[in-house]
Formats: sequence, C-alpha cells, structure tokens
Amino acid sequence: MFLSDTIAAIATAPGEAGIGIVRISGNKAIDIANKIFKSKKGKNLVDFDERRVNYGYILNPDTNEKVDEVLAVYMRSPFTYTTEDIVEIHCHGGFIPVKKILELVLRMGARSAEPGEFTKRSFLNGRIDLAQAEAVMDLISAKTDKGFDVALDQLEGSLSKKVKEIIKNLMDILAHIEVSIDFADEEDVDEVTLDILIKRSNEVKDEIKLLLETADTGKIIREGLNTVIIGKPNVGKSSLLNALLGESRAIVTEVPGTTRDIIEEQLSIKGIPIKIIDTAGIRETEDIVEKIGVERSKQFFNKAELIIFMLDISSELTKEDFEILELIKVRKALVIINKTDLPSKLDESAISQYIENKKIIKLSIAEEKGIDELENAIVDMVYSGDVRTKDRLLVTNVRHKNALERALDSIVEGLEAMNKKLPMDFIEVDVKNCWEALGEITGETVAEDLIDHIFQNFCIGK
Repeated sequence: MFLSDTIAAIATAPGEAGIGIVRISGNKAIDIANKIFKSKKGKNLVDFDERRVNYGYILNPDTNEKVDEVLAVYMRSPFTYTTEDIVEIHCHGGFIPVKKILELVLRMGARSAEPGEFTKRSFLNGRIDLAQAEAVMDLISAKTDKGFDVALDQLEGSLSKKVKEIIKNLMDILAHIEVSIDFADEEDVDEVTLDILIKRSNEVKDEIKLLLETADTGKIIREGLNTVIIGKPNVGKSSLLNALLGESRAIVTEVPGTTRDIIEEQLSIKGIPIKIIDTAGIRETEDIVEKIGVERSKQFFNKAELIIFMLDISSELTKEDFEILELIKVRKALVIINKTDLPSKLDESAISQYIENKKIIKLSIAEEKGIDELENAIVDMVYSGDVRTKDRLLVTNVRHKNALERALDSIVEGLEAMNKKLPMDFIEVDVKNCWEALGEITGETVAEDLIDHIFQNFCIGK
C-alpha cells in the first residue's frame, strides 16, 4: 500500500438500492473524474464549484457511450475525510451501475482500495487518531442507540482526550525522572523528586483504574451480552424468548421437549444489545435428537456471560434443577420462577440456600407479569449499579482494555520501585512501558503490523 496511490471503492452496501456511491481519493482523483464525467451541457467536473453536487453522466471515454446518469461532487485537500482530494459519484443503486463505474475509474488510473483504507489514510495523515478510527467501525456496526451514542462520543475524541491527558502526566513524570538522573549526586533533589513521582504516579494509576472499571460494561454495549435461557423442558423458556422479542419466534406447546435445537436471536433491552439463546430443556432422554440438543445446551451454558435459569413454580425441584443451581453459584445468573398464576409446589427456601447472592424473579408469562422486572435486573447487572453511559466515558474495545491493563501493571510496578527507592533508571523503564501501552490506544506507539490488522476488519469502502 502506498499513500501516493489514488484509490477507489464502492462506498455503499451491495444490493439493489436507490443510490450507489463510488468514492475516489488521492492526488489523481479529480483528473480521473474529469475524464469520465460530463454535465448535461458537456462541462467537466472542475468547471463547477468545489463541494457542489453536479448532475450529469458517466461516459466511457473510448466510445463516448453513457454508462449511467449520476450526481458527482469533488472536494479538495486538506479539508476532506482522508485529507486528500476526494470525488464521490452517486449513481443508481444495484450491482451493475456501481460495478461499471468502478471498473472505469480503475481503468483511468486508480487502484482498488484495501479494507478500511480511506479511514486508514485519515489516521496516517493525522486527521484522526487510532481510537477515533476504530470508533468509525463501531458507529457503522452499532446494534442499539446507546451503542451508537458511545461510538459517536469516541469518534469525537472523548477517549483519546482522556488517554492523552494521562500520557501528558506520564511525560511530566518522565521529565522529573530525567532531572533526578541528571542531578543524581544531589540528595535534596532526589528526595523532592521522589515525593512528586509517587504523588503523580498514584494519580495516573487511579485514572487508568477508572477507565478499566467501565470496560466490561463497554464491551457489552459494543458487542452485546451473550445470554442463555436454561432449565428443564416445559418451564417456559421459549415463551420467555417470545415475550422478550415481542413476537412468536419459538414454538410453544404443552408437550415437553418441543425445543430440540438452539434458537439464537438479537434484541435490545433498554438500549443494551442482547444475544439471547433459547436452549433445549435439560433432562435425561433416550431421544437421539433431543439428546443432541441437551448437549448443545450445556455447551452454550458454559460460554454464556449471563444465565437465565428458569423454574416452574407448579413443579417440585428435581435432580437436574439442583445440578444447575450448583453450576450457577459462581456464574452471573438470574433465577426465574415462572407460572406464578398456578398453585406452588416449589421449595423456594431450598433455592435461596443454594444461591444466596442471586436475584430471584417471579413472573407469569401467561399473564404478562414480571417481564419489566427481569429487564430491569439485566440492566442493573450490566451496569453494576454505578456505571452509566451518560455519566462516564466507556472503554468498549478489547484492544484498548488490554492496553490499559498493561499500562496499569507498569505504573504499579513503577510505584513499587519508587517506594523501595530503587535507582531512577529502573523506575524510568516502568513509566515508559506505561506510556507506550497507552500510546497504543491513540496510535502514537503502535506497531505498523497492528495498524494493518486493525484496518483489515473494516469494510472496503470506508
């Protein structure tokens, strides 16, 4: 990949649509567009003002035949998405129009853009940093309004600003270390410097810890909460899925074992994206198909981030119930007692003894009671009661979380070295490691191969 190349790609999703967009970026973008665009009166694109949308046609320069009726606009560097000259051609949507125009643009001297190359150029040319670039993809793939708001906040630089503030504090710490090394023979200077270093390093440690506290919630907002509904046959698992979705997605009958395979759905609960799985009822069975479903249920149980364990209030606890209660002791789980419209045969005290710290929710899906309480409980578990997207910045990216964890480890090691009054050279290594880890978030210290890997996950036209 060369920044001197002019690149082009289809910027809209494939398929039939009202419009399709072909985007061109680079120092030859306007020249290429001039070769193939003509207005209705035969004018070139540059005969019109910059950033003005112009009506005309794309013509094949070899035959002068019309390829499509389009709107075209050009924008000169540096005030563009990539900071380079950019041309956008808005043609009719569909596979054929955009394909023909892109082929023509490539024939005129552009090359096909790599995945995420437009955004990568924006980063490499200094318009945005790496955290903002990653927020672009989060914005596109956001599953809920809340996820979109968090991504937009990061695109505008909220995370970058905070990380850069911490990095600035680290640079001040490093400056004090350099002074101490330069005047190593003067004890008074060393004692004063050490007190300042410990104070400032503790401030850095606390700021990093505050960011890390949001990472689990942020990951869920970005990727969704993997949730599994589990329990014996006929306790109401499929009915609960249908109630949460607001539609009849799963088959519900009075016959135990109706659900034999995994049903997976996406939904939003008060702005939180949920990947919810309805599993086959867990019980001993000789039915080969149902047995496979039960085994798959256990596999999803082990991978789930949240377990919704359902019980039927009109049935006594069984061996299978106690086995599941034992398993969820150390897991993030909610216990649902369903069918509260029926006479109770359930020993609720036995449940409480097994899971003292788990929330128990009673509901009647038949009477549409208790669903709101369940949804509120899920929201409270996600936010842990204290982290809200409107109140604090969220760390949503696993790469950022890993970098923050390494930064925290390094500054903690640096503080230990300071408290032990080890040589300043030792302390400097730990502080620099902290700075380098944080710099990976914004891209200041990130390796080129990691940059390439990050942008490979982008769509080609972005």
